[in-house]
Amino acid sequence: MDDLARLAALHGIATAYQPAADVTVQVPQDTVTTVLGALGVPARTPEDVRACLAAAEREAAARVLPPVLVHWQGGPPPAALAALPAGTRLRLEPEEAPRQATAWATGSAGPLPGALPLGVHRITAALPDGRTAAATLIVAPDRAPAAPERAHGLLVQLYSLLSERSWGMGDLGDLAELARWAGRTHGAGFIQVNPLHAAVPGTPTDPSPYRPSSRRFPDPVHLRVEDVPEYARCPEREALAALAARGGELRREVLEKGALIDRDAVWDLKRRALELLYAVPRTPEREAAYEEFRAGQGPALNRHAAWCAAAAGEDPDERIDFHRWLVWLTDTQLAAAQRAAREAGMAVGIVHDLAVGVHPDGSDARTGPFHAPRISVGAPPDAFNARGQDWGLPPWRPDRLAANGYAPFRALLRGVFTYAGALRIDHVMGLFRLWWIPEGSPPAEGAYVGYDGEAMLAILVLEAHRAGALVIGEDLGTVEPRVREALARRGVLGTSVLWFERDWAGDGSPLPPEDWRADCLATATTHDLPPTAAKLAGGHVELRDRLGLLTRPVEREREEDAADTAEWLAVLDRLGLDAKGEEAAVRALYAFLLRTPARLVGVWLPDAVGDRRPQNLPGTWDQYPNWRLPVADASGRPLTLEELTASPRAKALLDAVREGLAERG
Repeated sequence: MDDLARLAALHGIATAYQPAADVTVQVPQDTVTTVLGALGVPARTPEDVRACLAAAEREAAARVLPPVLVHWQGGPPPAALAALPAGTRLRLEPEEAPRQATAWATGSAGPLPGALPLGVHRITAALPDGRTAAATLIVAPDRAPAAPERAHGLLVQLYSLLSERSWGMGDLGDLAELARWAGRTHGAGFIQVNPLHAAVPGTPTDPSPYRPSSRRFPDPVHLRVEDVPEYARCPEREALAALAARGGELRREVLEKGALIDRDAVWDLKRRALELLYAVPRTPEREAAYEEFRAGQGPALNRHAAWCAAAAGEDPDERIDFHRWLVWLTDTQLAAAQRAAREAGMAVGIVHDLAVGVHPDGSDARTGPFHAPRISVGAPPDAFNARGQDWGLPPWRPDRLAANGYAPFRALLRGVFTYAGALRIDHVMGLFRLWWIPEGSPPAEGAYVGYDGEAMLAILVLEAHRAGALVIGEDLGTVEPRVREALARRGVLGTSVLWFERDWAGDGSPLPPEDWRADCLATATTHDLPPTAAKLAGGHVELRDRLGLLTRPVEREREEDAADTAEWLAVLDRLGLDAKGEEAAVRALYAFLLRTPARLVGVWLPDAVGDRRPQNLPGTWDQYPNWRLPVADASGRPLTLEELTASPRAKALLDAVREGLAERG
């Protein structure tokens, strides 16, 4: 191994990767040196490399403890503690009570004094030879909370779900209403929504919920204005009524005239209404609750609010409190939606989605030191995308996360878990490694950078345990076996999509239901795939052909897609599931999912009414209205939440799912 490769390895950078078992690809040298530079390691010249390598090796040789240690309750002590010489004096400062420290010396009793409290603690070591060291010690439960029972639920993009009260896009009031209906009428155990993170202001705003400004704080565009308590006491009734009327016009433009969801127009109206409500004096009880929220969020809320003001062209000193107040309002309505779901009988409630990263110009990236400059994450070339993918998201620096005890990750999770019954982790493999792409380079010329997956997983399990919430990992695509094993060992559910579940180690045929894994959320489709009706009819192939996205003749695409669908329909027939006709075939596919041991079965809400349009078409930007379509029926007519809940087709599917789940125990 040459000096550059050794230096890269010491910083967690892989200089080669394997897209297939028998293929190894070398990472370009320029990529390696650029990624090292993003980690604060100059490596452009041989002299730089030798000097940095010598320094890194000296540091590694002198290191007594790594920056972070993990101890799983009931498991063996961390190896680094077990390796300390007898007589080492250790001191533990607990997270919740740092002044109540525990001190002991290593010896025959082992490196730990007994059962340690859960938390993220500070541990120091004084060796007999005079050396000292300090580290973060994460003590986590052995596993994340388990699903209380087998359950089915709905998957929906919240913005797409417009009720007769919406101001042009779905809101948190709509989410609560959907939860009440799904729980009480159809026995659903959960509703999974898209990321509701704060967006980056702009004209137009990036509509993708997966490129947020901040993952820690939610977006007030999802507020239902009328549910803010100050609304009823606002003296500006005529102004509020005019804004609400315009909100109704936006709704009708989408539902009746075929307009796309216009997030910017919606936010303009809501912001103006919220400005009026902000001027209404809060009751003492409301003021106390707001002050408690501000104190609990700490300086991070102030930084985010100041950034929001500056991004809107406002004076941060004068407007910071308005933006803090918006975060608080959104947090309270998110919590109210979760309460509504649980009160409706849902065992889990709202499943929130954690995006894999943030926008490079957003609040998280601009207000903290944890993101690597001039780097974005994505994916290397694979069988599905020969050019690789660049998601335009700056990665967290693993060295700075470790040096700070993973504080940003802990705060992020703790914030989301306050109103979540479960959390879906987008691209959960990113806890272990991410594909870093230098600015200006094509996606194929990236490199994998490793993270302390055990530490990040321990933080995730710890915070889920504290919240009593489930964790679902989106582990679709190429996943290292060690990653799936680690996730399963710690109780993190996976994601299984019907069309991808084949016997890849054998003949590639559809995987029989009994061979599916139990610890997963099983679905027929996702927001990035065609709705089930479109897949059955081949409509997604025609759509991609119209948009010029196919790389092969359309006839070949049609033939292969039809063969794939026919193979699955034959499986349904062998199982005695009626798939004659579109609606019956959709029900049969969900009946197939119920025959798997999957703990959670998710119904894509547009499938319930025959919608044929994907919410997102990967590989497109302005060719397709990604993230801006309302839920529609089989003819493409947008539906209100009220029409959807009254739909005979939706009732038939959801009744069949509930009954099928009951029949199978």
